[in-house]
Amino acid sequence: MGFGLRWTLHGDGRTPAPGAVVRPDERLSWPRTAGLGAQHVVAMFGASFVSPVLMGLDPNLAIMMSGIATAVFLLATRGRVPSYLGCSLSFVGVAAAIRAGGGDSAVVTGAVFVVGAALFLAGLAVQRFGARIIHAAMPPVVTGAVVMLIGFNLAPVTAATYWPQDQWTALLTMLFTGLAVVCLRGFWSRIAIFLGLVFGYGISWVFDLVFGKIHSPAGGTEAVDHWRLDLSGVGEADWIGLPNLHGPSFQWSAILIALPVVIALIAENAGHIKAVGEMTGDPLDDKLGTAIAADGAASMLSTAVGGPPNTTYSENIGVMAATRVYSTAAYWAAAGFALLFGLCPKFGAVVAAIPGGVLGGITVILYGMIGLLGAQIWLNGRVDLRNPLNLVPAAAGIIIGVGGVKLHFSDSFELGGIALGTIVVITGYHALRYFAPEHLKRQEPLLDSGTSDYDSAEEPAGEPGDKRG
Repeated sequence: MGFGLRWTLHGDGRTPAPGAVVRPDERLSWPRTAGLGAQHVVAMFGASFVSPVLMGLDPNLAIMMSGIATAVFLLATRGRVPSYLGCSLSFVGVAAAIRAGGGDSAVVTGAVFVVGAALFLAGLAVQRFGARIIHAAMPPVVTGAVVMLIGFNLAPVTAATYWPQDQWTALLTMLFTGLAVVCLRGFWSRIAIFLGLVFGYGISWVFDLVFGKIHSPAGGTEAVDHWRLDLSGVGEADWIGLPNLHGPSFQWSAILIALPVVIALIAENAGHIKAVGEMTGDPLDDKLGTAIAADGAASMLSTAVGGPPNTTYSENIGVMAATRVYSTAAYWAAAGFALLFGLCPKFGAVVAAIPGGVLGGITVILYGMIGLLGAQIWLNGRVDLRNPLNLVPAAAGIIIGVGGVKLHFSDSFELGGIALGTIVVITGYHALRYFAPEHLKRQEPLLDSGTSDYDSAEEPAGEPGDKRG
């Protein structure tokens, strides 16, 4: 297939026959392919733009680099793995922790660059030794606990920064988004976060008209009178222009905070590859390492110029499942649209103007969903929390990560929060396993049931555990 840049026309190029699927190396007519590409951009819009805003990074650069990252991923996987790469929500807590410690955007992107490098090396290791090394080092009890503590570690950000800016807008946005996630069907359910943002924009505008300015903290500062929706920056922004670029800066303290996210990203990628392989009918076992390495390389490329990290998006996998169109041509079209959006500063200014109260309502659901996906990994992996070998390290690590427990080594170095919690989960589990009696070790297999059949045909395949990006 070369680089996967040639596609055969599926049928008449219009509508797939009932029950038929458009395979990755096929395409519909180019106008329809372009329309599908635009649909993929809309599907990833909510999470992919909320993430850089929450991380304090340029949303224009984020969307532009997501297009470039998607192109890199499609080339690396030779067109066999249809997937869109957008800004990962897993790093929001990392960015908040780094900024709370005095780090700026350069320090944030420097720490995440190292995570991308670690993910790239992990992908090469999987290519060389197989997926079993991942499952042996990070069984479901470990990956689930790490995903959970990453998500729940974000709770104070919502409670202290976003929600107080406009509690009533936050409450209404939360209720609307929750209804959209649960009650809508098909494509509309995939863009529920985006619809929540639009709703919040509208409510903020109406409240400004009806009630005037609000007296509340603006962006975590002291309480002042301000408009809920301030679009002054939109009028000043140009229609066409390059986003703001900057280089990364590296600090060990920030890197240690960010590194645990590698575990969540590996679990996420494995689940996505498994899901896409099952949908397309093309087992992608041999592409797992390549996909993980490509994800890492794309994140390194983005953060090297000041953008956020990127990862595969479940929203877009859902769009494929709904349309049964798995053509990588549609993802190339999506990458092209993302690149164009990234070159429009006015578009980025609209995103940057998202009111704090709206983010409060969105993140209450979003952060909680991230954390509870850790529990889903436990369920898929049949983790028995009655077993103290599982319960003790998971319980200790989660409390440390969520509560922000810290270990001070010197005036200039400390471990805490996500980093310390992850270290406790991983080292605690394997250390306890080494000393545990045999009957405790036999209660849970080391392989993750969501991806175990990469190496063992006898293991039953479960639903892929997925976390947002």
